[in-house]
Amino acid sequence: MDRTTDATLRVTLMPRDTNKHGMIFGGVIMSHIDLAGAIEARRSCGPLTYVTVAMDKVVFHKPVFVGDIVSLYTETLRIGRTSVTTKVTVEATRADDQETVKVTEAEVVYVAVDKDWHPTPIKK
Repeated sequence: MDRTTDATLRVTLMPRDTNKHGMIFGGVIMSHIDLAGAIEARRSCGPLTYVTVAMDKVVFHKPVFVGDIVSLYTETLRIGRTSVTTKVTVEATRADDQETVKVTEAEVVYVAVDKDWHPTPIKK
């Protein structure tokens, strides 16, 4: 795959992140998706506090292995009155042959909240 945009987040996953088959737990990948999506929400809608309200259409295409470099690319799909929906695409560059493959993708919805954790309008 040939990416011309910068990754929002890039990590290398370690043995502690694996299941008994030597593949990275899906929940570990979902945690990084949540973080990357929140970075995108803040980048596109400003410095508010965002909480995750939904993770939709999570699709695991291929496994991730120890030592792979995992890159998460994001884009804003929708901005509502108090919410923002981001798309996160996850690619892994294999440690052994440097092949890059799409491994996961998801849509994540965040709501902007105030200091009392009530939804607050996004000023965009």
